[in-house]
Amino acid sequence: MALYDMRKFVAPEFIFGVGARHRVGFYARNMDARRVLIVSDDGVMDAGWTRQAQDDLDEFGIESVVFHGLTPNPKDYEVMTGAKFYRDNECDVIVAVGGGSVIDCAKAIGVVHANGRDIWDYEGVDRIDIPGPPLICIPTTAGTAADISQFCIILNSQERYKMAIISKSMVPDVALVDPMTTTTVGQGLTAATGIDALTHAIEAYVSTASSPIVDVHATTAMGLIWNNIEQAVAHPDKIEARENMMLGSLQAGLAFSNASLGAVHAMAHALGGYLDLPHGECNAMLLDHVIRFNMLKSSDKYQQIAQAIGIKTKGMTTQDCSRKVAQSISELRDRVHIMSRLSQVGVHSSDIPELAHHAFHDACIVTNPRQASIADIKAIYGEAM
Repeated sequence: MALYDMRKFVAPEFIFGVGARHRVGFYARNMDARRVLIVSDDGVMDAGWTRQAQDDLDEFGIESVVFHGLTPNPKDYEVMTGAKFYRDNECDVIVAVGGGSVIDCAKAIGVVHANGRDIWDYEGVDRIDIPGPPLICIPTTAGTAADISQFCIILNSQERYKMAIISKSMVPDVALVDPMTTTTVGQGLTAATGIDALTHAIEAYVSTASSPIVDVHATTAMGLIWNNIEQAVAHPDKIEARENMMLGSLQAGLAFSNASLGAVHAMAHALGGYLDLPHGECNAMLLDHVIRFNMLKSSDKYQQIAQAIGIKTKGMTTQDCSRKVAQSISELRDRVHIMSRLSQVGVHSSDIPELAHHAFHDACIVTNPRQASIADIKAIYGEAM
C-alpha cells in the first residue's frame, strides 16, 4: 500500500533576495516584450517602486504603460477596465508591481484579455481555457504570496463577496521577490499581511490536501513569520526581519498554492467582500476561532504547529496544544495591534447569515480539515463578534 497520496506541485520560476526586482528587464526581454503593461497602485507608485521597474525596462529598450486604476480588494469592473487598457495600448507582457490586490488584478486582466469574457465566468477551480499573456510579479508586501500561487481573488461588486479563481493558469511566469520593496510598508499593513502569511502556512499544513512537500514549506514559514513579525512591525527598516518575513511569505505561498486553504480564508473572503475590509485583518480576527473549531479533527497537526512557533509542548495533550496555539495567535494579534472582534470593524449579527452563505460556497472551504456546515460557520462568526 502506498505511503503517500498522489499530489501535483506547481510553482513559478522565482528569484529571492535583495536586488531581485532589477531583473525585470532581463525577463521581459526574454519574453520578447515590446510594450509592457505595468499594473500598480498609487501607494506603490509614491514609494518609487513602479518608476524603478519602468527604468529597468527602459534599459532594455522596452516601452511600458502603467495601469493603476484599482483599489484594495480589486473589483470586477476594475479588472475589465484594465483588460481594455491592455488591449488599447497593444501590450504583450504584464508586470505587476505591488501587493496582493495589484497582483490579483494583473492576473485577472491577463485572463480576461486571453479569453474575452467577464471575470465572473472564471470563478471556481480550473475554469480558464486559455492562459493569459506572460506575467512577471514584483511583490511589495510580505503576506499574500499572490506572486507564487494558483489563486486569484476578485471582488464581485454586485453580490459583495470575493470570488476565488483557482487555476494553474494563474501561476505567474516569474516572481522577483525582493525584500527591499517591503521597507516602505507601514506598520498596520506589515502586521496584517504577516498574519495573512501565517494563516496560509497553518491552513495549508492542516488542509486535507496537504503533503510532505507542502508540510516542509508550511512549518518553515510558520517559524520565520512568528519569529520576525513583531520586529518587522516595530522596526520597518530592519532588512533582516523584512528578509525573513518575505521568505516566510514565499514558503507559505508554495504551501497553500498546492494544498489550498480552509475555513479561515473562506470566511475572510466573504467578510472582506461584504464590507470591503483588509484581507489580512479578516484572517487575523478569524484564525484562532477556526483553530478551536478544527482541533477535534487535526489536533496532532496543531501539536506540530505549536512546536514550529516555539511553544513548549512537553506534558501537554494534543488538545492542550491546539488551545495554546489559538491563545498564542490571539495574543500576537493584540501585540501587533490588529482588531480582535468583528463588531469593531462594522460587522453586525444581522450580517452573519449572508456572510455564512458566501463562505459555505467558497472553494477554500472544501479542504478544511473539519467539515463545516452553514450553522457551524454562523457559530464561528458569532464567536468572533
